[in-house]
Amino acid sequence: MGPDTPIVVQKYGGSSVADVAGLRAVAARVVQTVRAGHQVVVVVSAMGNTTNELLALAREVSPRPGRRELDLLVSVGERVSMTLLAMAIEDLGVAAASFTGSQSGIITDDQHVSAQVLEVRPYRIQRALDQGQVAIVAGFQGVSRGGEVTTLGRGGSDTTAVVLAAALGAAWCEICSDVDGVYTADPRVVPGARRLDTLPLDAAAALAQAGSKVLAADAVEQARRWGVQLVASDTRKPAGSGTHLPPGPVPEEIVGVASDALLVRLDGLGPAALSGLEGAVRAWLPGDLALVDTRNLHERELGQPVAVVTAVGRRLVRHPAVTARALTAVAGLSVDRWWASGEALSLLLPREQADEAQRRLHRVLVEGGGA
Repeated sequence: MGPDTPIVVQKYGGSSVADVAGLRAVAARVVQTVRAGHQVVVVVSAMGNTTNELLALAREVSPRPGRRELDLLVSVGERVSMTLLAMAIEDLGVAAASFTGSQSGIITDDQHVSAQVLEVRPYRIQRALDQGQVAIVAGFQGVSRGGEVTTLGRGGSDTTAVVLAAALGAAWCEICSDVDGVYTADPRVVPGARRLDTLPLDAAAALAQAGSKVLAADAVEQARRWGVQLVASDTRKPAGSGTHLPPGPVPEEIVGVASDALLVRLDGLGPAALSGLEGAVRAWLPGDLALVDTRNLHERELGQPVAVVTAVGRRLVRHPAVTARALTAVAGLSVDRWWASGEALSLLLPREQADEAQRRLHRVLVEGGGA
């Protein structure tokens, strides 16, 4: 392949490489992409539940493991995946080489467990591509300027894929998982949810921030920042067959509904009362009400479990009649408060009512057209 051959970055999540059969299926899909005329960079997550198992093991050893050691420990999972996938691709007759986050030039700050990418120096990745190899990168990890192994937090493999795509000038970045794209709502909760063929990145970012689980919010923000075209695809289907997410604004129509149900509310507290939890505070609402994300707090008992259900589309904010329809749809549920910001309408209510709120909003705003 020549220097003008387009580069494609593909990211495969843990469910796609959960076992040997999965690894071989991914290898075959990567080889098909190569033979279709692309240079391919693969970003891979740890196999199956490996990361959680390593974290559980650490907490058996120590109730408060150090963040530096945790990063070194959990980075092992992606290294296992990348090397095994390289072997599987080589067995199909295509040259491949695997690289850790540091070898790939993913340079981060020194914040262990939730590091931010500062710059990308993909010299070894580009060299591998120039030599006709598939470059396989361990997702979720990088290296600080001080030489320490770091990890990028929840959804970090998606972020790895996006920043590499930006640095390499890739034609697109494909996020591959066990779902075939972005839906107007979680189809496991909302029977009327449908897959979107195209969704602008600004709208995808709003849905991801609201709790949609197909794409990591930080990765979508990075794609918006660098103008990276994303594709959300099913690993079991041909490359590029999922939802296409080009750069662009939130459309007028309501594009979807999402829920974040892993929150607790803390009432009547000033910022000082949340010392040590700053990174977990998702939002401050009037009345010194804090919404705290429980994902990384190991189910600590902090406050009342709540959910924020959000609908995304400019019409919601621009047309008061549409907002009124949305609020009428959830009448009878225990909505504590609602607010509109940007191109989204959000409701705060008890966690156990989140699914019903999503169904009602979707039925009125998406299936009914939101008119």
